[in-house]
Amino acid sequence: MKREKIIIGSRGSKLAMIYAENVKCKMKKIFSKIIEIKKIVTSGDQNQNDRLSDLGGKGLFSKKIENELLEKKIDIAVHALKDMPSIETDGLETNYFLKRNSPNEILISNQKIKFKDLNSNSIVGTSSYRREYQLKNKRSDLKYKLIRGNVDTRIKKMENGDYDAIILSKAGIDSLEVGHKITEEFTTEDIIPCAGQGIIAIQCRSNDFEIKKLLEEINNPYSRICANSEREVLKILEGDCDTAIGVISKIDGDYISLSAELFSVDGKNRYFIKETKEIKFANELGRKVGEALKFQSKGSYKR
Repeated sequence: MKREKIIIGSRGSKLAMIYAENVKCKMKKIFSKIIEIKKIVTSGDQNQNDRLSDLGGKGLFSKKIENELLEKKIDIAVHALKDMPSIETDGLETNYFLKRNSPNEILISNQKIKFKDLNSNSIVGTSSYRREYQLKNKRSDLKYKLIRGNVDTRIKKMENGDYDAIILSKAGIDSLEVGHKITEEFTTEDIIPCAGQGIIAIQCRSNDFEIKKLLEEINNPYSRICANSEREVLKILEGDCDTAIGVISKIDGDYISLSAELFSVDGKNRYFIKETKEIKFANELGRKVGEALKFQSKGSYKR
């Protein structure tokens, strides 16, 4: 390879930098020259008070990084896949992934008690409509309140008494090595996570064949299959962060199963589908599930 240096672009949060360092570590095994990480402050990082859907959606965490990639100021971008829009930006390609971390959701509560034991009217912090509606289906007697900020900030807000409990992804907690704070872990059957949860995605320019060849060497094939099938569901539904949808896929031998649930705008109606196909039809499976949910819901999920 001719280039002497590779620049990795990433959000500057503690968790994002851990993800970027993971990618750098993998890249060092196959690229012996200079690898740098460039911190990029995104719009989603600048505003940590309002709901993302009110500010413009998932692109707030990726747009500025993508622009630097298109302008060749960085060579690859590292993202938490769950924070990325389902529709790819022209000229870019997101098709390389590290081994999936846990996709599970976890609860952290001030009193160290499980979700079922929280007192009525307890305030539970969550950043998404999906989590709010999923939890309301289990306990409608609790109060669900928007919480924004990085993991450390959210935990601090809870410990300061602004919330009685918060819901977060286990992958972030594990990466930050604060698993001792977990009060309860939910299975993906208990709470279906958002598409791509737990997957670190690597993005590059579509025409940068040198980089693509390198990224293929560190790509996890199972993560790619799951990531693409789950994102196909979102593409059909044109889903963003204001769409209350959970999607999770699991590979067993030569087969992949996909479970998805979708809620109406008010959260009162839930639509659920689980389908299985051979792995070679994984993307087709995602589209099939997306179309079925779209038909069932008759557009009631759109804001």
